[in-house]
Amino acid sequence: MPNPNTEKILTVNKTTLSSRISASLMGTLKHIKRDRQLLLLFLPCLVFYIIFRYGPLYGLIIAFKDYNVFEGIMGSKWVGLKHFIKFFSSNDFVLLFKNTLALGFFTLIFGFPVPILLAISLNELRVKWLKKSIQTLTYLPAFLSVVIICSMVIDFLSPSTGLINKLIAALGFEKIYFLIMPEWFRTIYVSSDIWATMGYEAIIYLAAIAGINPTLYEAARVDGCSRLKSLWHITIPSLMPTILVMFILKTGSMIRIGYEKVLLLYTPTTYEVADVFSTYVYRKGLIESNYSYAAAVGMFEALVAMTMLLTANFISRKAGGKGLW
Repeated sequence: MPNPNTEKILTVNKTTLSSRISASLMGTLKHIKRDRQLLLLFLPCLVFYIIFRYGPLYGLIIAFKDYNVFEGIMGSKWVGLKHFIKFFSSNDFVLLFKNTLALGFFTLIFGFPVPILLAISLNELRVKWLKKSIQTLTYLPAFLSVVIICSMVIDFLSPSTGLINKLIAALGFEKIYFLIMPEWFRTIYVSSDIWATMGYEAIIYLAAIAGINPTLYEAARVDGCSRLKSLWHITIPSLMPTILVMFILKTGSMIRIGYEKVLLLYTPTTYEVADVFSTYVYRKGLIESNYSYAAAVGMFEALVAMTMLLTANFISRKAGGKGLW
């Protein structure tokens, strides 16, 4: 026989739950109505991610199939981990992993501090026209495409007409064929990446510096603190949350090197140090039409990048108490 008290408690709980859901729904609708203009601005971004980021995830299943264009994705034969095993057992795996990790690591180590130093230097610079000129010159490459950036690099390093080789020749040294020498490829890639991105990324740190409370610097000056000490004890600690977030994002994308720049800069003589996952996927997928194998390689690259992102975020939270989530 049902217990009247139990039924009464269940009824009260259901009523309470319904009222909470209704209140939550009303609050959500209220926020939507209040922020409708901002949500409308956000809508194109949401649609873009749904169509071009989440939609294509459906196609990842071809990594576990022998994909045939005529049979379609669902009609193709399942082969399980065949393509992953083939990739891991090939001689290309170690070379690609080493090259991708090396390019990503050197770009992170040498490229990550440059925007921070540039932002701090611009903030400390008191000559306004010089400050604006440097900021404009360093930000200009952000408006140029990868193709133009690589074309400029190739022109600068040309053995016959390049500015760099002309300077080398003027100093009495022999001209260097930079782009066909494997030992120079990583230096060229990393330095050109720093040049192309430092101005754009410095804006993030300049915005963070602008958000520091000016009274902190005023109190430091009253206490006799020099500009260098103010920089060390106020500016850099205040920048640390932004630095940690940017470092986590950079670490997550360290393995995800775009194929365009490498493809434009490498030559057959530099394959041994320049061939990375993305260029390998491009060749196997688009040139050789081996779609399933290319999808498997791309999926492995994405999983490694996700693992590195999660690891960097975990270490950041343990060390500094802050992370992306």
